[in-house]
Amino acid sequence: MKTVNVHEAKTRLSQLLTQVEAGEEVVISRAGKPVARLVPAARKKKRNFGFDTSDWEIPAGFDDSLSPAALKDFHKPGLR
Repeated sequence: MKTVNVHEAKTRLSQLLTQVEAGEEVVISRAGKPVARLVPAARKKKRNFGFDTSDWEIPAGFDDSLSPAALKDFHKPGLR
């Protein structure tokens, strides 16, 4: 973990961000006391549809409690 003072952080922000993107943490201090920490932002992983290869099946009667109108909506063309 790298520690820099406020002046250095302002001067070298672009370089520090490059280091943070590479996984390094940077602490910014004022008068020798830590006041902030730069860490990589959490990025959502892209979900790949159809990736689940496990075997599963829909139990018989799982939709018995649905109204006829709701069932009709589930079976509209193009909703798959």
